[in-house]
Amino acid sequence: MKVGILKEIKTEENRVCMTPAGVEVMIANGHKLLVENGAGSGSGFEDAAYIKAGAEMIATAREIYERSDMVMHVKEPLPPEYDLIREGQIVFTYLHLAAAEELTKALIKSKSVCIAYETIQKPDRSLPLLTPMSEVAGRMAIQQGAKYLEMAQGGHGVLLGGVPGVDPGNVVVIGGGIVGTNAAKMACGLGAKVYILDMNLDRLRYLSDVMPANCFGLFSSPATLRELIQSADVVVGAVLIPGTKAPKLITREMLKTMKPGSVLVDVAIDQGGCFETSKATTHGDPIYVVDGVVHYCVANMPGAVPRTSTMALTNATLPYAVEIANNGWKKSMQENNEIKLGANVINGKITYKAVADAFGLDYTPVDEVL
Repeated sequence: MKVGILKEIKTEENRVCMTPAGVEVMIANGHKLLVENGAGSGSGFEDAAYIKAGAEMIATAREIYERSDMVMHVKEPLPPEYDLIREGQIVFTYLHLAAAEELTKALIKSKSVCIAYETIQKPDRSLPLLTPMSEVAGRMAIQQGAKYLEMAQGGHGVLLGGVPGVDPGNVVVIGGGIVGTNAAKMACGLGAKVYILDMNLDRLRYLSDVMPANCFGLFSSPATLRELIQSADVVVGAVLIPGTKAPKLITREMLKTMKPGSVLVDVAIDQGGCFETSKATTHGDPIYVVDGVVHYCVANMPGAVPRTSTMALTNATLPYAVEIANNGWKKSMQENNEIKLGANVINGKITYKAVADAFGLDYTPVDEVL
């Protein structure tokens, strides 16, 4: 199979979907790798490394699309790419379609085979291709929250860890999954007082066992959240419902009860955000203020640490990319339910129910197209 590795064109996105080491593995499996010039330079992987691994370097994205059976990205295709996607072509990347109606309709029109990293799911319901970026984003959420608490950055001048004789800052993490757990670990490590909220009692029991003494697990409810945010210095939104829009957990009215200069970090912004006042921002212009509360809503947080993120992403995606390339998309889905769950749009039909429901469009079970 001819596999195209595209250069990211999203604003300030420096990751690449595959390292030269990953390319070498794909070639060893008998596939031809086409890599767009400069695709890896933002992550510290220069063209020479891809050439050494056996890839053919390609000058333009258009040629990659024209020649590839499968194209791979990190982020979703953007409008300049919509008309380049061919019928029957496999598009394997993060898609987050439930929050992107224009992209969804463009992929339907293209009649391509769209497999989303974020909905591939293991039998234990874990999301193996979302996990590494969630780990990065969770840890970064606290770094950014601590940074924007500084008065020079618009915050109210609190050091999250405090110092002897001075109370540490309060951190509220909404969601006890991969993002939330990593955010809580980082905040606890700094010495903050951390509350982590979840609705799964088994998860809360697990977190109670493994987290340090300055982390307090609480059952999530609107009343608990309303109370905690009044004293919070940083609130991290880490709620994910696979493939569908994030729920709005902090309303505009609730925001008015928060301390001026406190910080909201919305890691769920790729799925529409879990705060009513959230809107996507970029690394170049990462924050805005509503009712005195600083909002950090960068939609590609791991892109700020592209070398770490690219290596972690390749580790996770490579086995699936090899399987799809070796067997083709149809056989891969028939034999591997994890890949079948990644099917979002196939041949002009939405095959992931949460995406169809988000826009009131027709849903076709993936088994019908297999």
